[in-house]
Amino acid sequence: MSQDYYILKTLNMEDENIHFYKEFVNEEFINGKRCLVFKAYLTYIPEYCPKCGTCYDEKIKKHGFKNSLIKVPSVSKLNTYLSLNKQRYHCHHCNKTFTCATNIVNYGCNISNNTKHSISFDLTKKVSEKDISINNNVSTNTVERVIDSYFELDSKVYKNTLPQALSFDEFKSVKSADGAMSFQVCNAKNRKIIDIVEDRKLNNLMKYFSRYSRQSRMNVKIIVIDMYTPYISLIKTMFPNASIVIDKFHLIELISRSLNKTRIKLMKKDKDNYNKLKRYWKNILKPRFELNSSSWKKYPCFKNLTTEQDIVDYLVSLDSEFEETYQIYQDLLYAFQNNNLSVLETTLNTKYNNISEYMKTSIKTLKGYLEYIKNTFTTSYHNGYVEGNNNFIKVLKRIAFGFRSFTRFKARIMICKGLITPKQKEVENLAFSTS
Repeated sequence: MSQDYYILKTLNMEDENIHFYKEFVNEEFINGKRCLVFKAYLTYIPEYCPKCGTCYDEKIKKHGFKNSLIKVPSVSKLNTYLSLNKQRYHCHHCNKTFTCATNIVNYGCNISNNTKHSISFDLTKKVSEKDISINNNVSTNTVERVIDSYFELDSKVYKNTLPQALSFDEFKSVKSADGAMSFQVCNAKNRKIIDIVEDRKLNNLMKYFSRYSRQSRMNVKIIVIDMYTPYISLIKTMFPNASIVIDKFHLIELISRSLNKTRIKLMKKDKDNYNKLKRYWKNILKPRFELNSSSWKKYPCFKNLTTEQDIVDYLVSLDSEFEETYQIYQDLLYAFQNNNLSVLETTLNTKYNNISEYMKTSIKTLKGYLEYIKNTFTTSYHNGYVEGNNNFIKVLKRIAFGFRSFTRFKARIMICKGLITPKQKEVENLAFSTS
């Protein structure tokens, strides 16, 4: 094999018309950074003049070279360039000049297609656009242009059909968005994001789902949500055949928050046991059967040997209101974890005189959603993966130090999650350049 073949393989390029000089690489300082510069020339006999279309003949003559400094993916962590001398021709038919073209770079561009493919690959990771630009030796504006040109952002994400099971949830949006919270809809079966809507307000969601045909909306049978009331209005209007399922995580979170607020209230009142109530809050929120009652150990804040269960019993007995609230919490927690509807209904319908106002509010809320909680007990669908998406979005936004534009924010989420894929033309170019 020739020297040109091995160098082109090293740089991941495919163009037999590129030939490297004898001394093909040098170290140079460009913009104050040590870089590798590969030196080559591009020449071939054109089939016709691209200006006037005349077939190649003796009147189309060589007319020197035009140099281009092309950015290519780094080699050994050094910014790398290809100093390419392109053969020029002069056409005496139209009296114009033209330059040889190559597939490694687009016309009028000094950033190689391989660099753009590298940028698009980095965009699928949880990396800021600034870091991507530094790693690929380009500007942040170039990274944004790659997003716009490489991916079909203007294509409609929504389709003509909807899956039978959906999941709704929201996440903190950016300042440029119309609302504080944005909305995501996911397929509850394969756990993939279907689309992201800028605002979760009811009228905006009504407009969004009206894009789908009535038949596709009638096909939806299950929708998993949290306890956000406008979602229920939306589902009853747009998805009349769908059963509403309340995510179990939010149900447990509701009663846990009520018990925790009750604990904090007691903690502020009982200064003698302040540290104990503060330190062992996780034990108080644990299910009763998970507490260790056989292992006697020395615990901080307690002088004598004791067990986890004894610690909780001591803390709960400090206040009658806290004790009864704790018992209700344990009953509700047991009902949710074991899908026991009878225990849940009994606990909710019992009259309590000595429980905290926080738990009273939670019981009232649960009674209002009892019809949908029954569906929770009879299905295995949940929003756990949707909450994972929310965490991913938070991490992505934090790494990027925020996003100014919601469109750019949504683009990064969809690219990372594979919701939008590269244009077909770019895929073909990538396959050609790596073949």
